[in-house]
Amino acid sequence: MPSIHRSAMAVALVTGTLLAASACGPDGPAGGGGTAAPPPASANPTSTAAGSGGVIGGITLPSGIPTSLLEGLPKSWDDLKKWKFEDWDSWASKHVFNNPVVKDFWNPDKMGDSKPAEPAPPTAKPATDDGVTDPDPPAVKAVPVPRPYTKQPSGKVFFSAQGGRGNCSATVITDPQHPGKSNLVWTAGHCVHSGKGGDFYKDLVFVPAYNNSGASSGGKKAPLSELAPLGTWWADLVTTSPQWMVEGGGSGDAANQYDFAVMRVHNQNDTGKSLEETVGSAVPVWFDAPRDKVSVAAVGYPLSKPFDGQELYKCEGGRPTRLSFDPKRPSMLTIGCTMTQGASGGGWFATMPDGKTALVSNTSIGTQDHTSLSGPYLEEVAKQALDWISKKP
Repeated sequence: MPSIHRSAMAVALVTGTLLAASACGPDGPAGGGGTAAPPPASANPTSTAAGSGGVIGGITLPSGIPTSLLEGLPKSWDDLKKWKFEDWDSWASKHVFNNPVVKDFWNPDKMGDSKPAEPAPPTAKPATDDGVTDPDPPAVKAVPVPRPYTKQPSGKVFFSAQGGRGNCSATVITDPQHPGKSNLVWTAGHCVHSGKGGDFYKDLVFVPAYNNSGASSGGKKAPLSELAPLGTWWADLVTTSPQWMVEGGGSGDAANQYDFAVMRVHNQNDTGKSLEETVGSAVPVWFDAPRDKVSVAAVGYPLSKPFDGQELYKCEGGRPTRLSFDPKRPSMLTIGCTMTQGASGGGWFATMPDGKTALVSNTSIGTQDHTSLSGPYLEEVAKQALDWISKKP
């Protein structure tokens, strides 16, 4: 990702860079050794790409996007905030998620972590005008989350993409339409879709309470029952922001200001219980949370050294600062945190006025020197995405 240094006086791009949007940890190909390249940001070889971006309805489009993927695009990103269920449904019908269950596809070898590939060069500088970007917060050391991980809403996402397999972190959230029986998972957009010109990932699953017992810690081999004590949950429906699908890529920029996703999942071995009932925990999403009043803690499975992707960590980041690449979009939340790649998609939590813990963001990007993380501010567009997937039969 592009790396950013922010001083108390000004914000300036220097030799460091923000971690790329693909802060997930890619696995090597099946049966092979070494480290796979990260899923490319425009991996859709069957599509015919437009020669140049152009402008549609006031939106300047990136070049190289397949024309078919632009059908149903709102006239402007502001208009997206006015979308109803029917608009999201129409958009989804043109961007179909296909994820057939391949039973027992994910085994310990395929889940095994390897070093993430190097991030792409920076593509954008933070917006420094209009007070939308603050000085970088001080680093906060990530600390291990005590075991057991069961009864907690966190876990790992695994997926296949061109070039290998990847993983991210994620959170079980409550379902407004199915209270107490949610099958919904919140993560980052770049953990489910490759972004500009690309498509949804394949073999997309959620593993709650990954490595709950610590059986695979320290380089040890562990059976699937230890890695996935609560089962492997395949995604059957996924949504992310149109901004991420149209603009997203391998390095941090304005698309990351909408880098979120929601998955609906089911157990590959049907137990008759929902994900929430199985885990025993789920958190609501707090949209439009007052950023100047919340204290945020980020959770995830960081993969890059000194971490190994097998342990759940947490950063008590306190009150978030702001980071923006486009001042017309909601500024991202930024907290000090030393977690590395692999923590992408992990939940950011805060306490609501009623005392309940809620999700307020997810890890999207971070600094190259691992001093801070940034996540999208969840407002109307994110709320609509959750409403659509919650109501969708």
